[in-house]
Amino acid sequence: MRRLRKVKILATLGPASSDEGTIQKLHEAGADLFRINMSHSSHDMMRTLIERIRNVEKRCGHPIGILADLQGPKLRVGKFAEGSAQLVAGQTFTLDQDETPGDSTRAQLPHPEIFDAVQPGHRLLIDDGRLHLKAVSCDGKSIVCTVVSGTKISDRKGVSLPDSTLGVSALTPKDHLDLDAVLATDDVDWVALSFIQRPEDIAEVRKIARSRVGLMAKIEKPQAIERIDEIIELSDALMVARGDLGVEMPIESVPGLQKQLTRACRRAGKPVVVATQMLESMITAPVPTRAEVSDVATAVFEGADAIMLSAESAAGDYPVEAVSTMAAIARKVETDPNYTGIMQAQRSEPEATGADAISLAARQIAETLKLSAIVCYTSSGTTGMRTSRERPQVPIIALSPVIQTARRLSVVWGLHCVVTEDAHDLDDMVDRACRIVVREEFGKPGDRVIISAGVPLGTPGATNMLRIAYIGSDGLTGI
Repeated sequence: MRRLRKVKILATLGPASSDEGTIQKLHEAGADLFRINMSHSSHDMMRTLIERIRNVEKRCGHPIGILADLQGPKLRVGKFAEGSAQLVAGQTFTLDQDETPGDSTRAQLPHPEIFDAVQPGHRLLIDDGRLHLKAVSCDGKSIVCTVVSGTKISDRKGVSLPDSTLGVSALTPKDHLDLDAVLATDDVDWVALSFIQRPEDIAEVRKIARSRVGLMAKIEKPQAIERIDEIIELSDALMVARGDLGVEMPIESVPGLQKQLTRACRRAGKPVVVATQMLESMITAPVPTRAEVSDVATAVFEGADAIMLSAESAAGDYPVEAVSTMAAIARKVETDPNYTGIMQAQRSEPEATGADAISLAARQIAETLKLSAIVCYTSSGTTGMRTSRERPQVPIIALSPVIQTARRLSVVWGLHCVVTEDAHDLDDMVDRACRIVVREEFGKPGDRVIISAGVPLGTPGATNMLRIAYIGSDGLTGI
């Protein structure tokens, strides 16, 4: 299934899209990989969704990626005697560890780690920032706050701490159980880590997961921004989770941070996903707002690897239409006269590695000679990602003998992944590449392609060769 765009679409599954028929429609409409939100999915439901995705994959004959998104440490206030309480700006309000239901003067905060981290002057944002408290004093058992803005607090609302670094693991007990269940399936390609604060959070999960899944760091806290270079280095991919990021940081700073994070990931050659509220109005409407279209277009113009739908595809009234709309916007942007110039202007210098040198040469040759495609043999996925980092104008076909690699690469910009066995010799390598180019409709007899591979064949990480080939009338190498 050839996509007429290079940016990928990540669609979240949920009540509106969990049946196999809808999953297939979403894939056909443009979803390249699917997100399972572990905040709302039981282990049984997760396994059911995985099975349904893999059934769709078999019918479509194209690798589909699966991302399991861990909930992370959700901080919430306790319950109130009347379900909620009305507050007044300027009043004093206390958060403590007493299990007694709250009222207009106090509430339970059942997270002891918060009382060790909050200092006078720190902000506490309740209910996605609708209630803004500022800490006046903290004795380790209670936090006395002033109400800065907002008038209502109610049962189990979330708490954000933009100024405080919590000395807790990014993995809660629930996350440990969910991660074990994900790894036990041996069929999930990416795990997204929520509310990470430091590179050590990534390292902790890496020790458990090893190389069985790719680790995607969700950037949604100011503490993560402060150490972003280290986090990018330890992660396999990044997600710009703009919802919580916009709660914990000034909302006007989010667009600039989105650009900074996208460009940092492009320099590092790590996939980056832009997420949250991209087509929010399509939860209840069949068409998006003009502002939402511009928002999606901005992410595509920036060269993001993937753009994500959350509630739009998981719980909205128009999940398939949301995917189709996102795909249409992406296709239009990528044919805009300004798109190529922006991609070229943001291109980074290659790193001093063989894979980068080969990828740079492949792009330059393909664009200079106006070849039909770049074909790269990739076992671990590294060559495919380094080729994508160049953001070439011509299509990239990634051939891998490892289906797990092909599925993981489904999030990477511009890669059309095909599972095929390793070539037996150089002639087979070229013939196989040409045959697949024709079969996948990226070229026709008489066209030329460039092929990158490693010699000896089948050696991971040994990409060291480029070959220009004609496609003959039989779909094999021309003379």
